[in-house]
Amino acid sequence: MDALRLDGNAAAGILREVFASEMTTAVGTCGGCGADGAVGAAHVYVSAGMVLRCSACESVLMRIVESESRLWIDLTGLRSIELRR
Repeated sequence: MDALRLDGNAAAGILREVFASEMTTAVGTCGGCGADGAVGAAHVYVSAGMVLRCSACESVLMRIVESESRLWIDLTGLRSIELRR
């Protein structure tokens, strides 16, 4: 199994492709209820950061907080995200 293991730099190409994508058209699957829907259809609440909630069950899908020099993204409420190429 160790022969297959690389460090995170091996994922640089695919990560660049994923995070340069139009994310509002990506289809997310809610970790709470299993509903599939475009990220752009999620309910967004803005306060100190941004919280995206499932339009079907209101579970938290994503949290985004930014400062002048950093960006934090929590995707624990998403089971998966599907991007079109």
